[in-house]
Order: sequence, then C-alpha cells, then structure tokens
Amino acid sequence: MQQFAELFTRLDQTNKTTKKIEALADYFKVADDQDKLWTVALLSHRRPRRTVKTSLMRQWAAEISDVPLWLFEESYRIVGDLAETIALTLPEGDPEHRTGGQSLTYWMDYIKAFEGIEDEEKEAQVKAAWEQLSKTERYLFNKLITGNFRVGVSQKNMVKALSQYTGQPDTTLAHRIMGNWSPRTTTFHDLILSENTLDDISKPYPFYLAYPLEEEPDTLGNPAEWQAERKWDGIRGQVVVRDGEIFVWSRGEELVTEKFPEFKGLVECLPNGTVLDGEILPFKDDKPLTFNDLQTRIGRKNITKKILESAPVVLMCYDLLEYEGEDIRARPMEERRALLETTVKEHDTTCALLLSDVLTFDTWDDLRDRKAESRAFFSEGIMLKRKSSPYEQGRKKGNWWKWKIEPLTIDAVMIYAQRGSGRRANLYTDYTFAVWDGDTLVPFTKAYSGLTDKEFREVTSWVRRNTLERFGPVRSVTPHHVFEIAFEGINRSTRHKSGVALRFPRMKRWRKDKPKEEANTLDDLKAMLKLYGQQEK
Repeated sequence: MQQFAELFTRLDQTNKTTKKIEALADYFKVADDQDKLWTVALLSHRRPRRTVKTSLMRQWAAEISDVPLWLFEESYRIVGDLAETIALTLPEGDPEHRTGGQSLTYWMDYIKAFEGIEDEEKEAQVKAAWEQLSKTERYLFNKLITGNFRVGVSQKNMVKALSQYTGQPDTTLAHRIMGNWSPRTTTFHDLILSENTLDDISKPYPFYLAYPLEEEPDTLGNPAEWQAERKWDGIRGQVVVRDGEIFVWSRGEELVTEKFPEFKGLVECLPNGTVLDGEILPFKDDKPLTFNDLQTRIGRKNITKKILESAPVVLMCYDLLEYEGEDIRARPMEERRALLETTVKEHDTTCALLLSDVLTFDTWDDLRDRKAESRAFFSEGIMLKRKSSPYEQGRKKGNWWKWKIEPLTIDAVMIYAQRGSGRRANLYTDYTFAVWDGDTLVPFTKAYSGLTDKEFREVTSWVRRNTLERFGPVRSVTPHHVFEIAFEGINRSTRHKSGVALRFPRMKRWRKDKPKEEANTLDDLKAMLKLYGQQEK
C-alpha cells in the first residue's frame, strides 16, 4: 500500500497531465504485477462495492478519536469527504504496529473478506487496519471500503502511462482493458501482455466520443466532406455478437445484456463477428420516447412485462466496428457506414435495430434548417462526422462533433439551499427552485451547477442570513433570488408536485435584475410541456 499511497500523493500534488502520466509510468516500473493489475482496475472504474456501512465507520472513528459523534458529524460536513475526515481525525497509529508495507493486493483481499462477516468483526478488522496504516494509506483504505475511490487522473492518461511502460500502442491497451474482467480472475500478463486479446468474447471496443461544436459549422470547411445525423438522447451502447452469444455494453463499461432483452434475438439474426455502435433508445409507435421512460429500466434488476410494453427499446445504429470478425475501426467512416447499412438491411433484426438516418444537405445553411427541426424529431441536435475518419477512442477533436440545439430556459425562485460536497462542502451550492401558481410558489426542480465559485460564496453568505427553517442539511430561505434555469427537455411527471420533470437542469445565470414577482409560472411550464414534451405514449 505504501507504493500506491506514494503514487496517489504524486497524482494529487500536480495538475499537469505529463506529470501524472510520468508518476503512473514510474509506478508501473516498480510495483508488483498484481498491484499493477489492481491499479489498472481501480483507474478504469472497477471499484469494489461498499462492504461497510458509513454510519458505522463514523461511529467507530469518533470513538477512537474520543470525539463526540455530533462534533465528528459537524467536522464531516465541513470537510465534505468521509474518508478524509476519518484520516484527519484518527490519532496517529503506533509505529510498532505498522505492517512494514503490505501490498495493495493484500488490502484489496482484506476488504473483500468483509463481505461474509458480522458488523462486530468488521469493526475489529477496520480498527486494526487503521492502527497499521499511515494517514494517506488510511485515507485510501477508507475510500476503497466505501466504494467511492476516485483519483484525479483519467483512464485515458492511465492508458498512456501503461503504453510508456509496456511499449504497446495506447489504442491496443485501451481495447485490452475493456470488457468483463476482474483482478481476481486474470493476471497482468494475460490482460496486458498476452498476444491473445480475444479470449474474452464479450470484449467491446473503446467508445469514440464527440466534442461540442462551439463555433459555426462553416469553420469545418467543405460540407461535402461531412456526414450529418440526428443526435439521439439515450444510452450509448455496443452490441457484440461472437461465437453464438450476444453481449450489450453501455458506455460506462457496464454489461447490460439482461436489462435489454429486446436484443437477445439478434444472436440468431446477425453473423458472428459483428459489433455495432449506437444509441439505446426507448422507442414506440415509430418515434423515440423520453429519457425519463428509459430511466424506468435503468437500475432495475427485474424487467417486468409492463415495463417492456410501456418502454421498449431499440439500438439506433450509427457505426460498425467489427465485420465478419475483423476490427474495421481504421477504415474510413464512409466505408463503415456502407457495411453497416448492408448488415442491418440484409438481416431480419426483429425490429430491435434501426439505422440512424443520414441527413441530406448541400450547404451549412441547409443543415441549420435541419437542426432547427430537432425537437420535432425528439433529438438534441446534429452529429457531424468526417466521412474519411477512422473510429478513434475517447474524446478527440477534429472528426466528430455534436452540434446541440439551444437549451430551454425558465426563470425561477430559489426556495431551498443545501451544502455541496468535496471542496464545496462549506458552501451552499445545491438549490431547489419554484415557479408561481397564483400566489403560491411550487417547487419543480433542483440544480447545483452553473455558477462561479464567487457567486456560490455570495449566495452562501446570503443563505446564512436569510434562513427560515432547517431540515437536516437543507435550509428553507426567504424567497427573493431569481435564477434562469436551462434544461434539455421537459416531460410529464406524476412524482413531482408541479407535474413536470426537467432533463439536465442547471443554472444559466443569476437574474439579479429581476424581482421574484416576475419569475415564470406553472402555466408557463405546462405550455412548454405541451410544445416540447411527450405527453402521450
């Protein structure tokens, strides 16, 4: 754990990407192979699940520190991070009880063993670990226990460091660490160094992500060099068919095959060695449903017949990554698109696959007109892809762009405020907003992003002076401040008193120029719902 703690310290002490990659490459040179593998797993979002209740950890830490629990809880609110609060609060351990540097793998196994024991035994084991570890090691141990481990380095940069260490191309390594693997069932050699990369037939490819187009598309040059499609609002996914089996992966590298049984029949329709990239969309009566409809299926272990009937899904296909068992990502997009069309049209795909339409346009002005129609097609805007481009990995500028429509906006009054977390734990950053229904303010959404740190500090100072009531961490405040709320979509909701739910709400600006009486009304929201929402299934 000492080497891993030293790596964390180096990563935490710099904002420079080159320094972070250098620190990781140095670590890979000296760490044990199994520790390297665990590090790759942790930095590619394969975190262990929570094995100990955080309420118990707070209680144990307060007892050891001889601090009243209320004072520990208040300290936690100020620090904003439980793992850090515990590490700072606990007294220094006895150096004689230090283990002498047990490996990261040792501690991952130690944490795994918590799964089958009672709370009393967990308490003894956790306290023993705290006694053995240094302050930084305790912090990391606490992060790993709570399943909340994050380090300020991207998976992309971790792959670059691994490339420096192994001498392999980062594109190869990015593909190797995709898929359904665990440090408990493979080795560093088999995953990273072995030449056989397809032992895992479920393995997807790294996703290629588009950059937002901030300027006018005219800056992209000749429109004939570009392909345009609708930007769909679903879950990015890959469908993999190999050796008579089918696997469905989300962009977050979650295997979601069981959550979308509509795709299982594709194993009988598509040839082996086929990997499709697209958007998993709720789709019914020849049109997309809302993302809210898709959320009724996300996170559920059991997909009922009622859910399947009310929110069926399709894969809106827009790329082909593997064809007849060959990785074709390096071929031009125009060629991949032709093969995709052939694959979808020549096989009976049981209505589970749809081709994302290519939009025809001769000039950028033509495409602006198509973009203006986006909401009528229940899309978020336009995707622009260079016809000659390969399918790359990660987010790269140049070949794929997303040209989104302007968000919807409404002016609302802040009525509740709550402290943030992490570095904003001392600030009130999470707000609840309301609109007028006659003389009554009706809450309709929450938002926590969009303001500068300076503005958050200003609001925090005001909240402390204008609190009406306290409800745990939440404060009700005097209705006064108006904020312009931006959002991507609006839908009917039976869960909210207002009757509506917003998609991606955030604060666009603080309307200091507008009195609360001039904020929008519930009727305004309902008018938006009528214009832009999807009220009928």
